[in-house]
Amino acid sequence: MPDERLLSRLDLNLLVALDALLTERNVTRAAARLQLSQPSLSASLGKLRRHFDDQLLARRGNTYELTPLAVRLAEHTTVALDATRRVFESQSRWDPTESEREFIIHCSDYSLATIAPRVTRIAHQQAPNVRMHFVPSSPETMDEVLLRLPSIDALVLPHGVVSELPHQDVIRDDWVAIASTGNERVADGLTMEVLSESPWVFTYRTRFAFTSVGRQLEQLGVNPWIDAVAESFVMLPLFVEHTERLAIIQRHLSPLAQRMGDVQVLELPFNAVPLLNALWWHPVHQPDPEHRWLREVFAAARVGFGEDEDAATGERP
Repeated sequence: MPDERLLSRLDLNLLVALDALLTERNVTRAAARLQLSQPSLSASLGKLRRHFDDQLLARRGNTYELTPLAVRLAEHTTVALDATRRVFESQSRWDPTESEREFIIHCSDYSLATIAPRVTRIAHQQAPNVRMHFVPSSPETMDEVLLRLPSIDALVLPHGVVSELPHQDVIRDDWVAIASTGNERVADGLTMEVLSESPWVFTYRTRFAFTSVGRQLEQLGVNPWIDAVAESFVMLPLFVEHTERLAIIQRHLSPLAQRMGDVQVLELPFNAVPLLNALWWHPVHQPDPEHRWLREVFAAARVGFGEDEDAATGERP
């Protein structure tokens, strides 16, 4: 009950003001961002300072700096504001043909190049004013993304990265190698010896960031000689062409790889672990009719599941 009494005395507009102040670190800019007068926002800052018993913005010469408390608040304010918006934007009945909602989905550039375009095409046919906002993610940003998961709509990630969340499988794929068309090392195809003796470009190469097939290479006794790291599956062909480097990419990316660079696609000389990507979301979204529609769109756009689907392109005839 004490928490409920505290919330009943708070004005949610202060959350909007706090987010703007912590982002802009300047009353004038924050007021302009919210289209408010400077005295009005200064009054909100005064209320916030009294509530937190902290200056929040401390003047240093001609600028303002966030106090230690304000730095901690900045980590939570945007998440809380996004979640609040979702609460008040929810509707008991939702018509996609009339909606102007924006869905936020975090994913790798692999998903951006494969399932995301299909999702946007299907979504546009059903809901022409709905906007799909795909945000590239990386292993370094994943902790922050998972922290903000209640305020975003979904993630597209392989199994094993996250768990114990609602999900549906949306991309099934396997792995192939790419090499420059002029690479004489692979003239007779790939062998385990060629894999061991060739230079490589990898997407990730750290203790906590790796692909399943990269780890599998090590387990097979191949210690790749990595002379380049490019944290993008889509960009790998540009690092391979006109070199002796090898790279491993998802099969559904191989047509794009050949369009992007002067590369050839080669079968691996071992049985690579298949790749299964899923759409993951926070349980808070489970009953949301808008989110249910989003999940249906992803189900219709699935890559690598249909018998009539072209395995090389992920497209249905």
